Amino acid sequence: MKKLLEIYKSSFSGLDRYIWLLSFVMLVNRAGSMVLLFLSLYLTKELHFSLSQAGVVLGFYGAGSIVGSYVGGWLTDRFDYYKIMVYSLVISGLVLLGLIFVKTYYGIICIVFLYSLFADTFRPANSVAIGKFSDDSNKTRSFSLMRMAINLGFTIGPAVGGFVALYAGYGYLFLIDSLTSIGAAVLILVYLPKRKSESDEQKKLTTPLDGLSAYKDKLYMTFIALVGFFAICFFQLFTSIPLYFSKGLHLSEDTIGLLLAYNGALIVVIEMPMVHYFEKGGKVIAHIAVGSFLMVLSFLFILPNTGNLIWPLIFMTMITLSEVFAMPFMSNFAISRASPGRQGQYMALYAIAYGGAHIIAPMLGLRLADALGFILMFVIIASLSLLVGFGFLMLKKLHPDVS
Repeated sequence: MKKLLEIYKSSFSGLDRYIWLLSFVMLVNRAGSMVLLFLSLYLTKELHFSLSQAGVVLGFYGAGSIVGSYVGGWLTDRFDYYKIMVYSLVISGLVLLGLIFVKTYYGIICIVFLYSLFADTFRPANSVAIGKFSDDSNKTRSFSLMRMAINLGFTIGPAVGGFVALYAGYGYLFLIDSLTSIGAAVLILVYLPKRKSESDEQKKLTTPLDGLSAYKDKLYMTFIALVGFFAICFFQLFTSIPLYFSKGLHLSEDTIGLLLAYNGALIVVIEMPMVHYFEKGGKVIAHIAVGSFLMVLSFLFILPNTGNLIWPLIFMTMITLSEVFAMPFMSNFAISRASPGRQGQYMALYAIAYGGAHIIAPMLGLRLADALGFILMFVIIASLSLLVGFGFLMLKKLHPDVS
């Protein structure tokens, strides 16, 4: 036990204090980001939109995420990432207030799209900031700490959001989310130094055209495609899996909630020590491939429909391990691959891969489940995960110089 505690402690040591600050900012921001989690309920229960109308609104959220990620990367390569983070948080917080007053279908579509656009402009700038305040020895752990903050935020957010929506109303939910975004911006302004942030003048001197464009980097574009397919498989966890737990395994809502919470709790407990241990080997692509193969196993473990909770628990454990092995190392590869003048562009493409998966995953998974049934759908998703794993291994084989 003492040795385990020492490993756990050492996994958090050696990180710049500003990485901790950026992680805390993300925790505050994501704890307040309750809009997406309760938006479908708000649209159908409060505004009496149809399910198809609610689906269109959520689709525009994904579209805004893609556009925002691209714009954020473009801006980060040309301007100060510090300012981009602050403006993104403040403007998205102010836009969100519109949901309190606008009740029309098309009006809400516009607000949701603009909110997602400005909110996700933050992501490439934030990733570049993490890269600035970390080095090669702890970069993966820095991104892992950020992911831990996000998972903590998504653990706190639903609990607080459900209470607020039930007892105070959705208007207060949107208000709190808006205030947390603005509060996160204030934390950056007050505590994050500008000394490691390049000024606009320095950016002009080093011109954003320096280095290889991400769009001409064939290896990176292949990597992004594989990341997108990985994310499509993984996001079934938040789209088709809860429906399967309910309709296929007849689990109650509170049990489903606990199973999903288990994913976040397990990440908080195991990710940092595991990344700390495996980061030393430097085999980034190999670890991502392992994560892809673990996802294959996770979907195979969910196939038994016995009503016994052991199979969903094994599934949640395996898919969480898949996430831990793959995602921190994906972030590391993306930021490490880019030259200084192209980091925003590279991280924007990385964010776009996830944004596109947010749109495709529910459409693909639920359509397959509707046409073929959940079991065959999971077999298809597992097969796709297997191909993704081999894809990463092939990427490593064709480019042995890549770690």
